[in-house]
Amino acid sequence: MRDARKRCPGGYVDVTMLLALGMILIFGLAMIYSTSSYRAYDLYGDQMYFFKRQALYMLLAILAMYIVSRYDYRRLLRLSAVILLSSLVLQVVVLIIGTASHGSARWIYIGPIGFQPSEYAKTAIIIYTSARAAVESKNLCRPGCLIKVMILPVITIALIGVENLSTAIICFAILFVILFVGSPRVRHFVLIGIFGVVGSVLFIMFAGYRANRVKIWLDPENYADGYQTVQSLYAVGSGGLFGVGFGRSVQKMGFIPESHNDMIFSVVCEELGIVGAAFILIIFLILLRRMAVTAMNARDRFGSMLTAGVMAHVAVQLLINVSVVTNTIPPTGVPMPFVSYGGSSIIFILMEMGIVMSVSRGISYDETDI
Repeated sequence: MRDARKRCPGGYVDVTMLLALGMILIFGLAMIYSTSSYRAYDLYGDQMYFFKRQALYMLLAILAMYIVSRYDYRRLLRLSAVILLSSLVLQVVVLIIGTASHGSARWIYIGPIGFQPSEYAKTAIIIYTSARAAVESKNLCRPGCLIKVMILPVITIALIGVENLSTAIICFAILFVILFVGSPRVRHFVLIGIFGVVGSVLFIMFAGYRANRVKIWLDPENYADGYQTVQSLYAVGSGGLFGVGFGRSVQKMGFIPESHNDMIFSVVCEELGIVGAAFILIIFLILLRRMAVTAMNARDRFGSMLTAGVMAHVAVQLLINVSVVTNTIPPTGVPMPFVSYGGSSIIFILMEMGIVMSVSRGISYDETDI
């Protein structure tokens, strides 16, 4: 792709990455309007209520992404410990004074403004783990060094897991991928993977409602809490090949609770069908491929691991969201990246994309190599 990257002041811009990201963001806004208009009118008398809020969040997020993309990502090496420690403190604070949502304390409010510290934690873990793995690159294959690099992220992940196991799993996957990219010792990562699985099982065993989700997953029609899963499957099945048409979903009219959030992909399947759902997933794959190209060609290990961490975040979160909607895994609340409604989610994930673009701008190889 000779036109994949273009020269701009201060470096290169990956046009393909930007186009793919732009298409996903526009698609997300359109689907938020479609999925939320009924509920917005019912609650607020304005069918554009959620759309306008998300558009504002997105504009702020795009501005933040641009600012971060102009920042030299290598400066994050010196700030990485402070960033993760601040995230760890916020995880403790949210457990003490956090505002509950859907039965779990996940939000911190400062006046009318609220955010989820767990979204910040994903970014913080990417930056810190990438920095430590880059600095300790020659010693990372040693178990003692690997444990030293992991200890603060694992503590942060454990605190997240108290109230939000799904986000903790995403954070652990990010940690795993970055360390795997940074170290060649496969056996260490088999042990880390086993540690992650055992930890997840323990978190499930010590919280009865999580164990119930496994039962719901296996037989959703026989449990009251399986209602959302059943309605999601109805939406996916009724869409067929080409869908019922944009804006014509039936399931969004109160059958799927908050269909503009975690379950938005079910309405995508209903309105746009298998073809529409496949199209947006292909755009995601293009975006992920461009991130992989950036990671492989980054000018240093830090940039490579930062990009790999962001790539893992997007890929794992997308996989979990689609799997929950299709009842492939037990139900859990994970937004579809760039598409689901939510200010904290879109701001932090676009800031991560800004980091990827900063890494991309530093690549100075010939365009024909891409």
